[in-house]
Amino acid sequence: MKKLALSTSVVSSLLCLSVASAQTELKPQWEAGAGFAAIDFPMYRGSNERRSYLLPIPYFVYRGDTVQINRERVRGLIFKRDRVEMDISVNGSVPAKGAIARQGMPDLDPTLEVGPSLNVHLYYSEDRKSNFDMRMPVRGAVASDFKHVQPVGWLFQPQLDADFLDVDHSGWNIGLVGGLVFSDQRYNQYFYNVAPQYATAARPAYAVGGGYAGTQCIFAFNKRRQDGRWMGGFMKWDNLNGAVFAESPLVKTRQYFTVGFAVTWTLDKSDKMVEVHND
Repeated sequence: MKKLALSTSVVSSLLCLSVASAQTELKPQWEAGAGFAAIDFPMYRGSNERRSYLLPIPYFVYRGDTVQINRERVRGLIFKRDRVEMDISVNGSVPAKGAIARQGMPDLDPTLEVGPSLNVHLYYSEDRKSNFDMRMPVRGAVASDFKHVQPVGWLFQPQLDADFLDVDHSGWNIGLVGGLVFSDQRYNQYFYNVAPQYATAARPAYAVGGGYAGTQCIFAFNKRRQDGRWMGGFMKWDNLNGAVFAESPLVKTRQYFTVGFAVTWTLDKSDKMVEVHND
């Protein structure tokens, strides 16, 4: 499932949708368009305070030999073999400003996560309409208020991914992905530590280490129409039971859903056509 904001996380989560084509075909080298996205999500993992947004979203698609840009991600292909490839994984988180659980504490700046992902193609159907992959991204994270940049650690997120294309010849694509999250001490401290000076009767001081950071499962769907309209949605389940930071007083819920939906329209495209196996 190709990954991928109001911050980076919003766009990445909302557009975490498979858009692979079932066969090789000619497509414009680039396309540009716009649309809107609706999404409802927690302020940070484990927060019981949520935000809902209706956002305008421009999009740009570029189909190059090494660099590929689509609705889901900017993909820099490092190497590719028949069954194994390595590319760039991007994710992030939204700013958490004014969270009641963090009252009196510094706000959380948005984060950007970037790093390599080793992808192993475990199964392809003969018609390439279904596939099963294992993806192993490792990403370094930085937090920024757009004035200062602060490194905030690393994440490792091994995942199993299944895609089903043109289900029942309907044009709809379905993606399922699930996996574990591991994060280092610095990353967990950024989100879940409570320093002694911020401790209260209801929020005791807390310090956390690195390790297991929960489980995530995503169901996603999308369809592209002949008139250039693209639509898709997703539902993500996040389970923090057993996470090393689960006892933090800043964790108010250990299981929750994030949902989103987007529609875009193609406004312009190149005259040059290129042969592609997937989008």
